[in-house]
Amino acid sequence: MATTSAFPGVSLREATQRKLRRFSELRGTKGGNLALPGNGQGGRFTFWGKSVAAGEFWDIVAITAADDKQELAYKQQLSEKLRKKELPLGVQYHVFVDPAGAKIGNGGSTLCALRCLEKLYGDEWNSFTILLIHSGGYSQRLPNASALGKIFTALPFGSPIYQMLELKLAMYIDFPSHMNPGILVTCADDIELYSIGESEYIRFDKPGFTALAHPSSLTVGTTHGVFVLEPFNYLEHRDLEYRSCRRFLHKPSIEKMYQFDAVCRPRNFFQQSFAGGDIPSLKLYPEYVYTDSLFYMDHKTAKKLLAFYEKIGTLNCEIDAYGDFLQALGPGATVEYTRNTSNVTKEESELIDMRQRIFHLLKGTSLNVVVLNNSKFYHIGTTEEYLFHFTSDSNLKSELGLQSIAFSIFPAIPECSSNKSCIIQSILDSRCSVAPGSVVEYSRLGPDVSVGENCIISGSYIITTAVLSAHSFVCSLSLKMNGHLKYSTMACGVQDNLKKNVKTLSDIKLLQFFGVCFLSCLDIWNLKVTEELFSGNKTCLSLWNARIFPVCSSLNDSVTTSLKMLNAVQNKSVFSLNKYKLLSIEEMLYYKDVEDMITYREQIFLELTLNRKQSDLETS
Repeated sequence: MATTSAFPGVSLREATQRKLRRFSELRGTKGGNLALPGNGQGGRFTFWGKSVAAGEFWDIVAITAADDKQELAYKQQLSEKLRKKELPLGVQYHVFVDPAGAKIGNGGSTLCALRCLEKLYGDEWNSFTILLIHSGGYSQRLPNASALGKIFTALPFGSPIYQMLELKLAMYIDFPSHMNPGILVTCADDIELYSIGESEYIRFDKPGFTALAHPSSLTVGTTHGVFVLEPFNYLEHRDLEYRSCRRFLHKPSIEKMYQFDAVCRPRNFFQQSFAGGDIPSLKLYPEYVYTDSLFYMDHKTAKKLLAFYEKIGTLNCEIDAYGDFLQALGPGATVEYTRNTSNVTKEESELIDMRQRIFHLLKGTSLNVVVLNNSKFYHIGTTEEYLFHFTSDSNLKSELGLQSIAFSIFPAIPECSSNKSCIIQSILDSRCSVAPGSVVEYSRLGPDVSVGENCIISGSYIITTAVLSAHSFVCSLSLKMNGHLKYSTMACGVQDNLKKNVKTLSDIKLLQFFGVCFLSCLDIWNLKVTEELFSGNKTCLSLWNARIFPVCSSLNDSVTTSLKMLNAVQNKSVFSLNKYKLLSIEEMLYYKDVEDMITYREQIFLELTLNRKQSDLETS
């Protein structure tokens, strides 16, 4: 085994670029015929083309979806990617939707996916390597990913632009060939980068569960899972260490980390930068913990969970694949955690009972840990994280090769600037301005558009004069309503809490829109406070289900109108919304026209490609 690199940033960058090159080689870019037969049960896709060799890649890549609308959106985007040969061919790509009814969490989604695999393949999946990506949420903390899904979030590099799906597949490129049949479980909104010795590979070949672990500060540990590892004999850190885990702590307090001996101290006084995706430029700490990211379970363990799911029938509570599966593992696991609901968003009556049943099912199952001492874990699930990592984080930019202008037309941004804007697959007039710290994706901006600092502009078309104040969030959606194509644009503040809810109309004064009392905003828009103001659950009132966003006949009108309502709040001037058909974000997702949104992105892509070809001809 190699000792930890003296230049972790350089080795991370080199290892990452190698994986990206390998993925590019595996993508279906060498021709061959591609056909899409009718969709089979369980969202099955079968494609023919230049296929990957047996054992070279995953047998199955499965993505979870929260409902039928999301399932269809994911299928449409997968189909488009495979048509354009942006994914490896000869692989089974699936979308597995959660059953209708109560939310079941990513743990419940895992169980549901196992049942889908069993129905589709019978005993055949005994020999498969399977990647399961959880992407079933509505991304309320990063709403520009709400319509098309977190796993299809665009990243600022590549041509065509990489999305989270391609990055996941690239970063895990070495896993399938060193894995026994089983399932690797990961989430759609995080990035794991790691470097190990040239002759080393991460092996997933032990029974039970195997999880990756990254060194992190104690503060980061309070928002992640933390491993309590068995003692280790090596005097030096190594890039790759296979360890046994005594127990797993889910989002523990720092006091609990000490109590259960989870806190580590650098061996041999070795100095390095620990995994700090959640905190910029996290430097050496005298103490640290090992935090989680993805995990693997062998086929036998997966079958045990499936048998349990078949026995219980319907699941009526949210199960956490990390908190409720991993906390049951290891010789030090105890049942006490099952009664701790402090990290639970909604406490159903049967949650504790279900947790205890899972604990007794998995008790005694081993938890093996692959420690990656030269690794980074980045979470991109909130507007704050999204803006920071894409515009200001020099570490991720260097390690992953992120670009300030990614496959776009826009005047060059000075390289000396440390805090830049980020433009992704967009066409911007040379006279428009975008302030540092802002991200523009899949959009067209005219000459008289001025974007302030720390804004997010997504899927928009602005040709009229427009000034977007700092911290504005603008995201446009195509809608299909009564057979007609319409548009609506969500416009708010990047720091607005769309998830915060109140139970009664009298309490909506506790909600804030762009830092202003929501009740005051309603006065500005000339809207009355009634139950009809909100869609969905009338005892869960939030900005998410507030009917305040106008429906328009053109994309430009949609953006312009929503910006007027936003500017009215900022300027405390009246802008009446009475004459408009209004939707909530919740309803916009119901009416979304995925095909038209993909077409709009494709139009921008084709124009950019043509522009690039013309530039190449002029310079040749």
